[in-house]
Amino acid sequence: MSHINIAENIVRLRHDKRITQEQLAQFIGVTKAAVSKWETGQSMPDIVILPMLAAFFDITVDELIGYIPQMSKEQIQKWYQEFAQKFADGPFEQVMAETQSYVKKYYSCYPFLFQVCVLWLNHVMLAEGRQRQFEVFLSISELCEHIKENCRDVKISDDVVVLQAMAHLQLGRTDEVVEALEEISRPNRLLGQSGIVLMQAYKMAGEVHKAESFMQITMYQALYSLVGTAKEYISMHMEELAACEPTIDRIGQVEKTYHLGKLNPNLIAGFEYQAAMCYAWHEEKEKALVHADSYVCCLRELFSAGILFLHGDEYFNKIEEWFTQTEGGVDAPRDRQLVLEEVKKSFDNPVFALLEGEHKFGQIKDELARLQ
Repeated sequence: MSHINIAENIVRLRHDKRITQEQLAQFIGVTKAAVSKWETGQSMPDIVILPMLAAFFDITVDELIGYIPQMSKEQIQKWYQEFAQKFADGPFEQVMAETQSYVKKYYSCYPFLFQVCVLWLNHVMLAEGRQRQFEVFLSISELCEHIKENCRDVKISDDVVVLQAMAHLQLGRTDEVVEALEEISRPNRLLGQSGIVLMQAYKMAGEVHKAESFMQITMYQALYSLVGTAKEYISMHMEELAACEPTIDRIGQVEKTYHLGKLNPNLIAGFEYQAAMCYAWHEEKEKALVHADSYVCCLRELFSAGILFLHGDEYFNKIEEWFTQTEGGVDAPRDRQLVLEEVKKSFDNPVFALLEGEHKFGQIKDELARLQ
């Protein structure tokens, strides 16, 4: 991370101008000894002298002192993982306060602030009590608003609208969510064709690797969206088995075709869990057990690697470069142990009471308990 380098900067800038310490001292109106102390780090220029020094070297004061309140993509990735671990291990309020101090320090580094919002969103459940969680969601919304108002990066500006909507949904501000997302989410918007046009442009320009890589990540994201939407569809139609069952069957075919249970076991685990809940709700014991077992199998696949991270496979062999390009990186947004503790409570949901006493359900729960 950046820090103040005024001593080294004065030396470098003076050498670039090919002037002596004495010449610089005369211009500023100080002694040669004062300049010498600045350059050796024994003292620093008075705050009223900084603008004069910056003007002399034709740079900004920030450039002069070497303070650039920005983080690189690699630094943001490292910071995120460190604090995800701290949230998993330490007191929530202590870690939250530490992250807030970074927000103040890097208040104009918008890629970093965006990831802070993501970090808070992924760990808000650790806050004690609904009121405190409500306050954290408010903090997320306020920081998102700051990014929206000041960031000139179109990608971040677009993404933060969705991120803020997630916080507003938890705050019960449904009208604001609809207002923010209804227009930009319309399926018939021409913007939805942008990816196809870009792929064609890559091909026409002879950039075959870029075209193929973009095609792969687009298909991957489409599958992710399809399964996620289907999960929500089942949740919405939980009481209508006639609507849920065809959806469960069709997504099952998609999962087998694209090997999603191995490619993205976290995604499929969520879907299988929702399917198991649906069948348990309708007292379809055998089918509920099948999907509960599939859910645990996905979790076993998820945790078997020792760490959680985004990855491709033999077919999607060019998508990992896209994961590494994001500030979040390829690692999971939450600590592995934290996720593990959460999933082990999966079958505490009252809807699964129907399965208690079933031998197969006991085996499934035992398998879940053995995950580590």
